[in-house]
Amino acid sequence: MSASSSSSLFNLSLIRFRSLSSSRFLRLPPSPLRSVSAQLSPRKFRAFSGGAAMTTDAKDAGMDAVQRRLMFEDECILVDETDRVVGHDSKYNCHLMENIEAKNLLHRAFSVFLFNSNYELLLQQRSKAKVTFPLVWTNTCCSHPLYRDSELIEENALGVRNAAQRKLLDELGIVAEDVPVDEFTPLGRMLYKAPSDGKWGEHELDYLLFIVRDVKVEPNPDEVAEIKYVSREGLKELVRKADAGEEGLKLSPWFRLVVDNFLMKWWDHVEKGTLGEAVDMKTIHKL
Repeated sequence: MSASSSSSLFNLSLIRFRSLSSSRFLRLPPSPLRSVSAQLSPRKFRAFSGGAAMTTDAKDAGMDAVQRRLMFEDECILVDETDRVVGHDSKYNCHLMENIEAKNLLHRAFSVFLFNSNYELLLQQRSKAKVTFPLVWTNTCCSHPLYRDSELIEENALGVRNAAQRKLLDELGIVAEDVPVDEFTPLGRMLYKAPSDGKWGEHELDYLLFIVRDVKVEPNPDEVAEIKYVSREGLKELVRKADAGEEGLKLSPWFRLVVDNFLMKWWDHVEKGTLGEAVDMKTIHKL
């Protein structure tokens, strides 16, 4: 091949490359960080990627990778005190106490209380990696419906029940077939605020969901440190130990509010099969 032919081929290849590189249809191979960066602001992405350019609090550098991803990718549903949707924001922003205090950010949440056929309540100890309230004991599952179509459905609290089914799988490995959404009974709603460690906290409008099912549990160690089923007497002993400061045992503030205000009378309905009589979804209990 002559030098002039080689030069012509090179120039033609260069023209094709330039054409391709400027084409709006050119796609690079997917990358986890690229997909996240497309969803996050530069400030949040720097924090997520852990680079030297991180501009969030230095304490965030020690955040567990899974929890970091959830804090920045999950979009919570912002509501007012009547539970009307007013917007959405990242899980990170919703749990900063400075935002809760200065902006009064309030987000929708749920707490699942799962009983087996012996009417024992499944509890979990939150993992050490959790950003808010690590290693505290709490009810079966506590989380948030996300700002997505399937979890924004308000009729019969279907969106919240969809979210509960999703998180039971994420946290405890309980498959959807074991906890059909139609089996959850939303008993009531409560509004509460609770600081965690000074930086983080909760300000939630919390849906309280009860379900009686025998399930197979395979806890996710990123979310759950330990699980146990308790009877009424077992729960009373757990509360006594927490109050006495024994064994360093602590209960989550939302769980304690439910225990002190509702749980024992609702447990009666669980055992009698009359949960429907306890439902009150009109009232929002401000605790």
